[in-house]
Amino acid sequence: MTRSVSDSDSVRRQNRGLILGALRASGPQSRTALASLTGLSHASVTAIMQDLLAQGLVQELSAVERSDARSRGRPATLVGFQRCAAYVALFEIDVNRARLSLVDYAGILVDRMESAITPTTFRGARPEDFLAEKLAEMSARTPQASGTLRRIAISVQGILDRDGGGVKWSPIPGLAGAPFAAILESRIGLPVSLHKRGRLLAEGARWLEASLLDASVATVFVGSTVAMGLSLHGQIMGRGDDGATEFGHMNHIPNGALCRCGMRGCIEAYAADYGVLRTAYSVPETASPALAVPAQQYESLVQRAEMGERTATHGFNLAGRAIGYGLARMLAMFDPSHILIVGPGARALGLMRPEIESALNASLVCKINGMPSIMAHLDEKEPIFRGLMMKTLSNIDQVEFAALTAAERARG
Repeated sequence: MTRSVSDSDSVRRQNRGLILGALRASGPQSRTALASLTGLSHASVTAIMQDLLAQGLVQELSAVERSDARSRGRPATLVGFQRCAAYVALFEIDVNRARLSLVDYAGILVDRMESAITPTTFRGARPEDFLAEKLAEMSARTPQASGTLRRIAISVQGILDRDGGGVKWSPIPGLAGAPFAAILESRIGLPVSLHKRGRLLAEGARWLEASLLDASVATVFVGSTVAMGLSLHGQIMGRGDDGATEFGHMNHIPNGALCRCGMRGCIEAYAADYGVLRTAYSVPETASPALAVPAQQYESLVQRAEMGERTATHGFNLAGRAIGYGLARMLAMFDPSHILIVGPGARALGLMRPEIESALNASLVCKINGMPSIMAHLDEKEPIFRGLMMKTLSNIDQVEFAALTAAERARG
C-alpha cells in the first residue's frame, strides 16, 4: 500500500513537471496543445490544470492577453503562469558591472538595477555585503515581491568552489576566497545559487531563437574575458557548474602573452579586450593586463580597425587567430553546427572572421564536415540573463511546484 501511494505521488509529480516544463518552454498554451506537447491525455491535463489553477500557479488568460486572434471561431482558452506566484532575483557580475534583475514567475522583468564594478569594489566591501545591500535596495523599490521571493541566482566569471558556495578564482578582484553565496543564503534565509557564466551562455543561447533550441551550438563570449558554453542537441555539455571548463584559458601559444589569470599564452590573453588593446598599442606581451577596459575604448579600437588602422587591425587579427585555433581544437572533440559569438567582441566579428575561418579550414574536421555556421549576437547580457532566468525558474517549477499540493500551497 505504501509503495502504491509512493508510485502514485511520483507519477503525479512527473506529470505536473511535464506540464510546467511545457509552459516554461513554449509559453501560454491551450489544454489541447499541452496534451500534444507532453503526451498526456486531455483528461489528465485538465485535472492537473484545475489543481494548478486552484493553487494560484497558473491563470486563464483574457481575450486581450491571448495571441490567437487570427483563428476562426471561438478561440481556445490559453493558460499561462500566474505572475505573482513567485519572484526571483538574478545577479550578473563581471569585471565591469553588476546587474540585478527582479523577474516574476511568468519570466517577465519587473525591475532592474545596474552598478559599476571597479578593481576596488570588493576590496572595500565583502561580496555578501554588496549583494545584500543591492537586494535590500531592490526590495524597497518593489515591496510587493518580498513575500514571494523564492530564489537568488548569481552568474559570475571564474572557477567555482566544488560546493558552489563561492569562487576559487575570478578575474574580478576581491571576489574569490570566501563562500559569499553560502554566507548570503544563511543571512537572508532563501536559496542562493552560483553559476558559471560560460554554462549560462550555452543555456541562454538555446532560447534566443527556435532554430537553436535543439541544435548543437558553441556560444563564445568575447569581451572582458573569453568564455564558452556548449549545447549539443539541446543538452548542455561540460563538467558541472563547479567544473573548471575554461575555453579562454586554453593555451594558445606556450609562454606567450600574459593573461589576467597569471598564466601565459591563454586564448584570452590575445582575444579579450585587454589583449586587443595591448596589441594595438604595441605594449610588450609580458606587461600586466589592464584591470578593466572601458566599453567606449574597445568600441574605438573596433572603429579604428574598420577604418584600416594597421595596429588596431593587427590586434583583431591576433584575436581571431586565437579564437579560431581554440575552436579548431574543440571541434576535434565536439562538432557543433553553429558557433555563436556574443559580447562586445560580436561587434568585431567581421574583423576577426577571416582568421577564425582560416584556422578552422586548417582542421581535419572542417575539411570533412564543412564549416559550422558562425553568427554574431551583439548583446551578451541577453543569453546570460535568459540562461540564468530559465534555469532558476525551471528549478522552482520542478523542485517546488511540481510536488506541491493544494493544501500545502494554502498553508504556504
